[in-house]
Amino acid sequence: MMWWREMRSLLIVPMFKCLVAICLVISLLVFVESLYMNIVVIYVKLFKRKPEKIYKWEAMQEDMELGNQNFPMVLVQIPMYNEREVFQLSIGAACRLIWPLDRLIVQVLDDSTDPTIMEMVNIECGKWATKGINIKCERRDNRNGYKAGALKQGMRHSYVKTCTYIAIFDADFQPEPDYLQRTVPFLIHNSELALVQARWKFVNAKKCLMTRMQEMSLNYHFTAEQESGSTRHAFFGFNGTAGVWRLAAMEEAGGWKDRTTVEDMDLAVRVGLHGWKFVFVNDVAVKSELPSQFKAFRFQQHRWSCGPANLFRKMTMEIIRNKRVTIWKKLYVIYSFFFVRKIIVHFFTFFFYCFILPTSVFFPEVNIPTWSTVYFPFMITLFNAIATPRSFYLVIFWVLFENVMAMHRTKGTFIGLLEGGRVNEWVVTEKLGDALETKLLPQVRKPRYGVLDR
Repeated sequence: MMWWREMRSLLIVPMFKCLVAICLVISLLVFVESLYMNIVVIYVKLFKRKPEKIYKWEAMQEDMELGNQNFPMVLVQIPMYNEREVFQLSIGAACRLIWPLDRLIVQVLDDSTDPTIMEMVNIECGKWATKGINIKCERRDNRNGYKAGALKQGMRHSYVKTCTYIAIFDADFQPEPDYLQRTVPFLIHNSELALVQARWKFVNAKKCLMTRMQEMSLNYHFTAEQESGSTRHAFFGFNGTAGVWRLAAMEEAGGWKDRTTVEDMDLAVRVGLHGWKFVFVNDVAVKSELPSQFKAFRFQQHRWSCGPANLFRKMTMEIIRNKRVTIWKKLYVIYSFFFVRKIIVHFFTFFFYCFILPTSVFFPEVNIPTWSTVYFPFMITLFNAIATPRSFYLVIFWVLFENVMAMHRTKGTFIGLLEGGRVNEWVVTEKLGDALETKLLPQVRKPRYGVLDR
């Protein structure tokens, strides 16, 4: 029909060309960002720029005169909610940390609503208390603010003020006994550091194809995003667990806030804007569990895509007006950290690969360059696959998996930017206790040189 041909040539085709042009620009931005991060990683590997070479690090030694007083007070926080399958793992691992008994406090922040689980947590805490561990089980009468609310309430107890550093572990995380010995010295000897972040290690990565796909994505996140941010800008997003904070830095930035579902990223950005530095230690790995059910994974991904977008909306002007950091750091946080990695990458993956390319078959007159459909995607995929060499043969499945999840992440990003109805939805990621298949850490042994060797 004549009217359709005219509308197609005058309106539809030009609009499609415009969409293609926008996607090509975004494709270039995403590729350059990925290339930049991987160049930094290669630099770190080639020149062996480990954190111990960049920052001062000395092993903790017992002082003959001061004894254990030479060790700073450390608070270990474990927020949990009805974690029947894994609470013993996290509590046990925290209580086995090698640190002087009188310089360590383990704080279990139990928001459980199941009376049976609450009693089980009480019994577990009591068991470790009889072994000499200073362990506190704190509860509140509501779940306001979810995890952020629990952490904020936990900070109000008087004994927290005696601590200098705070280590945080989610309920399914199992730090190795020497975790504090390897991370806290960074904070002790470098007064400008506020956070030491460790890498995640997944005990159930081989459980199913979905967990293998998650492992590939998260390994790339730590290997590229966290490593490059730590090396070039001394800034990256706190992962919410497996990290040690300087209490003074947290208080200076205003502590925990529950305005979004990414309270960890919120805190990290505010602390970073006060001029504090972060360090990522790739050699320190903490065992954790990946969601092995799609429903749990889908809720997690909604939170991880919606939360950052909502935080970007709320903090952009605050970042721009900040006077404590350089304009280059502000540009990095707004452009690289938020805009490219947390916003447009989701839109681009969905609209370009799942909408524009399939639709282009109806518009043969529109030319889409090969570099945007083959070369750039191939390089980005290669960068991701290299982070998990043993899963390289699964790269095709990973590409399909990421494209399937792109629509869900795009939806979450839209909700976050527009503050839609599910913007503050928080569904705790279900743990199935897959970590129980691994061997428990060594049992408590007698103190040695005044330090409990667990």
